[in-house]
Amino acid sequence: MIGGAKKPLIAGNWKLNMTIPEARHLIQGVLAAAEGLPGVEFLVIPTFTSLAEARRLLEGTAVRLGAQDMFWEDQGAYTGEVSGPLLRDAGCSHVIIGHSERRQSFGETDETVNRKIRAALRSGLTPVVCIGETDEEREAGRTEAKIDRQLEAGLKGLSADEAARVILAYEPIWAIGTGKTATPAQAEGGHAHIRARLQDRYGKDLSGCVIILYGGSAKPANAFSLYKEKDIDGFLVGGASLEAESFIGIAREALRADKEKK
Repeated sequence: MIGGAKKPLIAGNWKLNMTIPEARHLIQGVLAAAEGLPGVEFLVIPTFTSLAEARRLLEGTAVRLGAQDMFWEDQGAYTGEVSGPLLRDAGCSHVIIGHSERRQSFGETDETVNRKIRAALRSGLTPVVCIGETDEEREAGRTEAKIDRQLEAGLKGLSADEAARVILAYEPIWAIGTGKTATPAQAEGGHAHIRARLQDRYGKDLSGCVIILYGGSAKPANAFSLYKEKDIDGFLVGGASLEAESFIGIAREALRADKEKK
């Protein structure tokens, strides 16, 4: 958990968007609005080129900074890669690992996800690990099998203490960037299954503490109904994080739902 208490966590994955001036403008908007939402944890995940400016703007605030990917070695002859120690040096506290776009377009595998998780933890970073099924896998009834495989491989060799430092993001691939969103029941089904598998592996106390985010076309209009579900702890937001108004709107709706859930 970012701040120790399990508050709604709203993480914005900017993907391949935002110049440095655009990043500056967006972060300033997020910071201005976030001051009025102390019950929410915020995580901004810009492009590598905007990390330095983001660090400057976020320093001394409660909004945390993350990166979109990392390599599994700390240093060496790996042209074009970015390591955990370098991300820490850049001011990052979190890093996305295993996003479906990395898996589908850049050859990420369950094995490399595990190696990156270990490297992130070794560097003191909190890994935000993405898992989820395709439309074809859901239609074939293989959603739970896909989740089980990704969890088993991703968390392979991790102790309970290490697993407790991991954030999981359930992202149905069919809902990422498509405008299609899982229904609250579908999203909760995935989250509940993940938490049950964590309980099987690490026990009830740990499974209840691990943060599990929902990702997949989250927006202000559906954040309330999604967050009201028992096992959803926040959102990994894509397109809606590129405007402060929609990003903060998701946070407001999650906070409103959180008060009802408690």
